[in-house]
Amino acid sequence: MAYKAQYYPGATSVAANRRKHMSGDLEKLREVSDEDLTACLGHRAAGSDYPSTHPPLAEMGEPACTVREAVTATPGAKAGDRVRYVQFADSMYNAPATPYFRSYHAAINYRGVDPGTLSGRQVVEARERDMEEVAKEQLETEMTCPGLAGLRGCTVHGHSCRLQEDGVMFDMLDRRRLENGTIIQDKDQVGVPIDRKVDLGKPMSEAEAAKRTTFYRVDNVAFKDDKEVVEWVHRVWELRTRYGFQPKN
Repeated sequence: MAYKAQYYPGATSVAANRRKHMSGDLEKLREVSDEDLTACLGHRAAGSDYPSTHPPLAEMGEPACTVREAVTATPGAKAGDRVRYVQFADSMYNAPATPYFRSYHAAINYRGVDPGTLSGRQVVEARERDMEEVAKEQLETEMTCPGLAGLRGCTVHGHSCRLQEDGVMFDMLDRRRLENGTIIQDKDQVGVPIDRKVDLGKPMSEAEAAKRTTFYRVDNVAFKDDKEVVEWVHRVWELRTRYGFQPKN
């Protein structure tokens, strides 16, 4: 019998959205060109070659290795790309993704990535072209609302602040803003001005954000109302605590 992955428990919309993010079953909502993505990331000039840290693997003449033969290198590793990062900040006010689920999405659906999660930000490090693939999928799909999430390589403050009067998440460096109904970004993820205005699309309405979010909130879908999730969180907590005090169990 074929195994079907079980990503997350629960019967609520939040639980279903978490399963979608982890499984990579994502709805595409917008288009972001490669040139615009490169400009927003800020690691290299749009249209330029990927800088490398070593020659392509095919040219290196490495000795025979069973592990290397068994594991196919990612495109970035094959080409010798340097390692670079993408970092998102997500508003606590019903943003579609949470930092942990961005990490889960990257780790489950991509190889050669190093995801990291902090309180209000999430970073993925990988070979440059591999990282851009992750960044593009997360930016173009239902994982991101351009009004409630943003690329922030530094100065990530604002994810827990109340929204601005126009409904956009506060950004101390003003990397993006609402103009004529769409979110425009004119600085890269560390706040350096870029030579264009990148149109990231329309922000979600409050109703759509509430439907697509992976946040549990008492004013939308409360955590305590998802009985199966509560049961499994308690179970994991109990077993981890028991193991910590009595490893023999």
